[in-house]
Amino acid sequence: MAESLLRDKSKQFAKDIVYLCRNMKANRKEAVLVNQLLRSATSIGANIHEAQYAQSKNDFISKLEIAQKECYETEYWLELLYETECFEEAEYTTLQNNCGSIRRMLISSLKTIKSK
Repeated sequence: MAESLLRDKSKQFAKDIVYLCRNMKANRKEAVLVNQLLRSATSIGANIHEAQYAQSKNDFISKLEIAQKECYETEYWLELLYETECFEEAEYTTLQNNCGSIRRMLISSLKTIKSK
């Protein structure tokens, strides 16, 4: 159940980021940084999704750890783009909160699986 919630949240987050990046690109804002955000944010869900097909416990842990690292990177790009006025505070707050929520779920999942 928790894994399904994590997959669903990360997929919705990726979609929200795609829409944000599409809008920023249409407004010709920081294309290189927008691409970095798009890559890291969509990688979170991709690695979570890929983890369900892991070949071993270690492979599963590795995929979730990569997703966690991508969360940290995504938070950085969101902060940088917000601080350089590429999008509004309300959108930044929502996206940063969602990313943080996914990161905390990953941390919890990793602690649980590593303790088994």
